[in-house]
Amino acid sequence: MTPVLLSRYVLTSVPYVCVLTLNNGLDPVLGIFTGFFAYYLYETNPRTARAPDERLTALLQWKWTKWKRDREAKLSALEREAEASS
Repeated sequence: MTPVLLSRYVLTSVPYVCVLTLNNGLDPVLGIFTGFFAYYLYETNPRTARAPDERLTALLQWKWTKWKRDREAKLSALEREAEASS
C-alpha cells in the first residue's frame, strides 16, 4: 500500500508527468501574480486606500530620483578628480 503523500508523486502513466510538470511550472507564476494583484487591490480599494504619497509608486519614484542624484554626484566627483589629475 502506497502512503497517501507519496501517491501524489508516484506516477504510473505518462500523461500525469506532463500535468505534474505543468503544475510545478505554473504554480510560482500564479503565486507571484496573485501577490501583485492582492497588493494592487490593497492600494486601490477605497476603504483601505493609502494616501497618494504613501503608495508604492511614490516610494519607487523617490528612490529612483535619489539614486539618480547620488549617481550624478558620484560621476561629477570622478570627473573633477580626473580633470584635476591630468
